[in-house]
Amino acid sequence: MREAGSFDAIVVGGGINGIGVFRELALQGLAVLLVERNDFCSGCSAAPSRMIHGGLRYLENGEFGLVKESLRERDALLLNAPHLVHPLPTTIPIKSVFSGTLNAAIGFLGGSSRPAERGVLPVKMGLLLYDWVTRHRRLTPRHALRSAAETARQWPALTRDLRYSATYFDAWISHPERLGVELILDAQHETPDAVALNYAEIERHGDDFAIVDRLTDARTTVSTRLVINATGAWLDETNRRLAGPALPAEPFVAGTKGSHLVIDHRGLHDALNGHMIFFENSDGRICIVFPYLGNVLAGATDIRVAKATRVRCEDQERDYILDSLRLVFPEIEVRASDVVFSFSGIRPLPKSDHDFTGRISRGHSVEKLAGTPPQLCMVGGKWTTFRAFAEETADAALRELGRPRRRDSLALPIGGGVDFPADPAVLAREIAARGDMTPQRAAHLVAAYGSRARLVAEFCRDYSGDAPLGSSTCISTGEIAFLIRREFAVTLADLVLRRTTLAIRGILSAGQIDRLAATAAAELRWDGDRCKREKAELIAELDAYHGVTPAMLVERDKGEKASCG
Repeated sequence: MREAGSFDAIVVGGGINGIGVFRELALQGLAVLLVERNDFCSGCSAAPSRMIHGGLRYLENGEFGLVKESLRERDALLLNAPHLVHPLPTTIPIKSVFSGTLNAAIGFLGGSSRPAERGVLPVKMGLLLYDWVTRHRRLTPRHALRSAAETARQWPALTRDLRYSATYFDAWISHPERLGVELILDAQHETPDAVALNYAEIERHGDDFAIVDRLTDARTTVSTRLVINATGAWLDETNRRLAGPALPAEPFVAGTKGSHLVIDHRGLHDALNGHMIFFENSDGRICIVFPYLGNVLAGATDIRVAKATRVRCEDQERDYILDSLRLVFPEIEVRASDVVFSFSGIRPLPKSDHDFTGRISRGHSVEKLAGTPPQLCMVGGKWTTFRAFAEETADAALRELGRPRRRDSLALPIGGGVDFPADPAVLAREIAARGDMTPQRAAHLVAAYGSRARLVAEFCRDYSGDAPLGSSTCISTGEIAFLIRREFAVTLADLVLRRTTLAIRGILSAGQIDRLAATAAAELRWDGDRCKREKAELIAELDAYHGVTPAMLVERDKGEKASCG
């Protein structure tokens, strides 16, 4: 960055939308700088429902174009990132025939009424549209409708006051934060003029900008022809700092808070029978529950927030989600003590006057602010459509800069999706056959890194003292060193919350944190005080924002079970 001094564009915000447009511009050969004040994908992009979906309920809002775009992007991710994005059979329990038909029609025509309970007729109409949109490039099966008796046979624990159920396919993503990192690595591989910085702050200095390293306080001044504001829920705050006299009169964004739970409950996991259950809570809001990395993921809340800030799942939100599960699985008791992890984020939705938050659009737009340099603001968006949003923003940037588009990314594999085999077990066997690695550990590497698992395995074989972090995980000290050297990890929180699934799986323990810290200290040259501070900050963050108390971490050491052979 110091050598370059000047960039065609600076992207502010290293969430999935900012990373997406960073990659798009790098593909076009532009000199582009990405600046993220915390870690990549550490804000809202770390708190999605882990779904890659077309948005069936958006049809009720009349957002047919958004659904069409979302389904195209879902299918692209299934093809481009098959190591991280997987088909997800999704089942809707249905209690009536006609209920909700009028409300769905009013919403489709632009009305703002609160949705009523959906009967089989509006659900069937929506699923027919879903199937019709994907008719020419079908990657998943068509929807199916079942009687109450058929539903009971497949899901014996599901509530019995149903008349039908309907199953369709969407997708889920195992580790969204890893996809963000792989996009950055791809961009930097594409062009050496693509520079990505985490833990960096940007400040305006006249027509130029100062970039401040938040870990060392080092400062560098750079210039650019264009700024892209991709800070999501913080977009308006960023405008106040960077836009200068071009500051818009009204805010662009009004977010809502969404919280989720990860639940360790074998009975609930098995009752799902491999499906996501997509259902309505008593207040009309959509809730979800599906198997996730051996546990169960359930959510979500949708609460208006007045200010963008870091958020946590509050006790009343946890109880709201747990109560919702009793509507669909009334005989399965899920307690607060079964929750092993929780997460929450602010959805950066376009400013809206809708009373019911479910009616607020999940669409996206690009707003230009005049000035020197001009600024493009990325407003709205959702995880599934990040590539389409990035493409739209990049096209606006290219017009502004007078540069042509050279490449399209719709069919471009991402990271470990390059040359990923149709059967992942083939790659896992190849890696295990080279020796010194159990089949379970090889399978773990393939699931986390895709075709890049070969690189990680080779690194671990050459890493002196490579050893497991604990019996409950296949992650080793060598893998941790790889993440530090090759994937921008500089804190324990980066490693635990975003580069690996240690925290979200609910297996992280106090002993594992000690071993992690020892490896990180050796790699990053931490002294004793820095190492203690990193551990204390991670433990405090887990407690404050993810419902994982210090006592839980200690208790997990006692009950750690072997799972990696």
